[in-house]
Amino acid sequence: MKQEHIVNIIDKYDRKQGEIISILEDVQSQYSYLPKGALKIVSEKTGVPMVDIYGIVTFYKSFSLEPKGEHHISVCLGTACHVRGGQAIVEAFERELGINAGEVTVDSKFTLETVNCLGACALGPIVVVDGHYFSKVDVSKVKKILKKTRKGLDKIEVSADERVFPVEVKCSRCNHSLMDESF
Repeated sequence: MKQEHIVNIIDKYDRKQGEIISILEDVQSQYSYLPKGALKIVSEKTGVPMVDIYGIVTFYKSFSLEPKGEHHISVCLGTACHVRGGQAIVEAFERELGINAGEVTVDSKFTLETVNCLGACALGPIVVVDGHYFSKVDVSKVKKILKKTRKGLDKIEVSADERVFPVEVKCSRCNHSLMDESF
């Protein structure tokens, strides 16, 4: 952790106390968690007492005081997902990753957690990986989800994706193509 990184984040928000949540979010996105040293710097530079910062960090589930993996997996164990096999899905992820729920893999690639609800009960069991929802998951899909995650969830093959198509755009005044890089 470098102090200047933390100070730059704080300066971005003009050191305002009212921006503390945004500051903490940016610090966490930089380090994947909130290091104790970073919290001390935030407290000193914003004037927000450490007790208040810890109150915020421990109140909101999105904040973590422990390092997280590169990929974050949440398995729903709410009532609807639980009765449809949610616990078996957690156990399958635990076997595949070699960790228990609430832990990070040795290579820091994956964090596995269970949650009480992901807000899509009708589609359960639900698994969310890095913000990508997987519905009606069963044990047989766990390996596929991990494989897709390792490959890259946000990567799409443009030539094979029917949602992507070329559009010719022209200036409404002169009818010149706006696709011409030299114009």
